[in-house]
Amino acid sequence: MREFDLVVIGGGSGTAVADAAADRGGDVAVVEPGPLGGACVTRGCVPSKGLIHRADVVEGIRRAGEFGVDADLGDVDFASITAAVNDVVFEKAQHMERQLRESDRKTLFDAEAEFVDERTVAVDGEELRGEQVVVAAGARPSVPPIDGLEDTDYLTSAEALYLDERPDRLVILGGGYVGAELGHFFGEMGAEVAIVGRSERLVPREDRAASEAVTAAFEERYDAYAGHEATAVEERDGEVVVTAEPSNGDGDGEDGNGNAVEVTGDELLVATGRKPNTDRLDVEAAGIETTDGGFVATDEYLESSVDGVWALGDIAGPPLFKHAADYEARVVARNAVLDGEERVDYTGLGHAVFTSPRVAAVGNTEAELRDDGVEYEAARAEYADVPLGTVSKDDRGFAKVLADPDGEILGCHVVGEEAPTLLHEVLVALRSGGGTVDDVAETIHVHPARNEVLLKVFDELAEIPYAGTPDWSDVTMGEE
Repeated sequence: MREFDLVVIGGGSGTAVADAAADRGGDVAVVEPGPLGGACVTRGCVPSKGLIHRADVVEGIRRAGEFGVDADLGDVDFASITAAVNDVVFEKAQHMERQLRESDRKTLFDAEAEFVDERTVAVDGEELRGEQVVVAAGARPSVPPIDGLEDTDYLTSAEALYLDERPDRLVILGGGYVGAELGHFFGEMGAEVAIVGRSERLVPREDRAASEAVTAAFEERYDAYAGHEATAVEERDGEVVVTAEPSNGDGDGEDGNGNAVEVTGDELLVATGRKPNTDRLDVEAAGIETTDGGFVATDEYLESSVDGVWALGDIAGPPLFKHAADYEARVVARNAVLDGEERVDYTGLGHAVFTSPRVAAVGNTEAELRDDGVEYEAARAEYADVPLGTVSKDDRGFAKVLADPDGEILGCHVVGEEAPTLLHEVLVALRSGGGTVDDVAETIHVHPARNEVLLKVFDELAEIPYAGTPDWSDVTMGEE
């Protein structure tokens, strides 16, 4: 048996804990059977956003005529696009591996780990024991039990990022953020996209106004079967055929009357959620308790039910965001390596959905506040209400804010260009400021910039006359 000060299972965000221990003279083992960097670097957010950036470029060219620019798209070299993104992300993974292997304090085990007892794992025929163990082995795409699916060739998000050839017609199962983002990419690349989602709206966990905006945009460009659930899949005459029945949502879907539909395509993408990798680690052998969803159960310090065993990232449960995992890694490093007692605190944790239009949000949705019986006030401002939004023809964009009567920010939802960036001033107000409407309303905003839409909506809640610029809501930009 080999003894280590720290054993980290997973080569993503958990490597930050490994670095912290090695920097302080610890002997560290990192166990990762795949490319380093975790799902984010090689199978998730980084490659997907690289592809989506190219989709945004294509979309800009398609819209150029709206601004008096005569531009022809010509050809889209799909294989070169995916290859370029592939090269970048795996270069990063290889760089991480070189750094780890060159370290005198860290040892990489390119294999699966399986618990033997509380702080001992079996790895490629030998056992590793750590004084501290960090479980950061992530999650993987979840595949639902749909009749015929196991006998049908299909893609998950991991494979869809690295196709050499673009499908002509793509059917996507799942209306959440993964399905919607990849739908945007493949659609802008020229594929005919059909998306099937159980809920009455796409990205249904967002505030209703935001999810309705995304759903409306998809319905204009693609075949959107919201309120339908796939019940059967088969390959027929060289095509993939999905049968979708009305779900428990409104069930109106593309056909408008809630009837079952058949959706056909050349390729099928299953994007119906993710499941934690606890089952692959045999955490029960270590006495590590899990939640009903199979995630490692942790306390407020991110320690598991076993002393000295910590968990972070997707395997520890929601919120399933890379930036949350990176924050959790800092907390675990302070507690496991520096013997600290830092509680995890998700105040001001936002997120974004990289569709077109973009979505970014923090805090509660309006439905959540109503269901909880919380008293609140709501305000909304359109991108077109401020100068840059008007001249940029951002006719879909808006900001919506929810606050309690005393001015505490309860939620903020932004839809449109640069939404993930715009949200950050609200995140800072929540995390480092007073978390109040006045924190944003009293900030001097750059003019002209899109974030004046936040000044406008927060001014309304603060009952301050909008003083950024004169109201532009009645101004329209004609066709060039």
